[in-house]
Amino acid sequence: MKPVAARLFCTVESEQAGDPLAGTGAHAQRNLLISWPSGKWMRSLRRARDMSENLISRIEATVEAGRRVNLIHREQQPAEQHRVFLMPENLQIELPRDQLPVFLDALNRGASLDPWLPVPNASPLILCCTHGKKDKCCAKFGNATFKTLVQAVNEGGYNFDVWQSSHLGGCRLAASVMVFPAHRKYGRIGPDEVVPFLESESENRVYLPCYRGNSALEPAGQCAEIAVLQWLGEQGYVAHARVGSMVPGISGKTVTAEVHWDAGRLAGSFKVQCAATTVMRYDTCADITPSGPSESTVWVAKEIVPVSGLPIG
Repeated sequence: MKPVAARLFCTVESEQAGDPLAGTGAHAQRNLLISWPSGKWMRSLRRARDMSENLISRIEATVEAGRRVNLIHREQQPAEQHRVFLMPENLQIELPRDQLPVFLDALNRGASLDPWLPVPNASPLILCCTHGKKDKCCAKFGNATFKTLVQAVNEGGYNFDVWQSSHLGGCRLAASVMVFPAHRKYGRIGPDEVVPFLESESENRVYLPCYRGNSALEPAGQCAEIAVLQWLGEQGYVAHARVGSMVPGISGKTVTAEVHWDAGRLAGSFKVQCAATTVMRYDTCADITPSGPSESTVWVAKEIVPVSGLPIG
């Protein structure tokens, strides 16, 4: 008989436990993406087994300087010719492997990158985590979604550049997806969600069913943002939202956020009270043991009150 962990997937267990997507959109604001054949990836999100120690030391220095480093892959990219993306600069650079350490030295010193001829990205990037060495859910669910994304973009003519990615965070929420430069994070994007997701992102709006939140906000702010967008969506409005002031409650377990919205010529604001609660979950497949799931804190919207610009009637 197979052990418990071999029969279960943290993604399935998370959804069945009622583990919410809202409030899980945390992601670094400064990013470096390096193309590298996925077959060489290690468990670390930024290391491959055929990387030189010289290169690894430069990558770790980049992280120390404040950039998250992810590896990305797609079949069209030559193994020894690397495409590098910088965010939020929204630039891309092509360079041979032997130039990567020199390039990273320049980047970390804040020197000019002009010798490597950086160019603006012509298309938004979609990264789909397929990092099976990190978690089996990212292999099982991530690969299926990645293949569907590639097919849908090619057949539908969508203006996106799609790549596999190493660990994006939240393995239990596979398939996990990031969109740059919008910096939007998604979870539980299955093959059936791909086309509506692409339609929404093509119009520069969030795809609410799988949206995890604005990565620039704390979890409670992400929760408030999503609550407003969902409320407006139920009224038939496609809106943008911006979180303003956030006032913590005395207990520290509630936050009241002011959220401003606009939908064409309409605009207004809400007060949203979010509260911390708990859910029993497995964060990763490696956590699935006979001892069972552990308690984790999540944020949920408890009350949403229109303050101005009520879009009804």
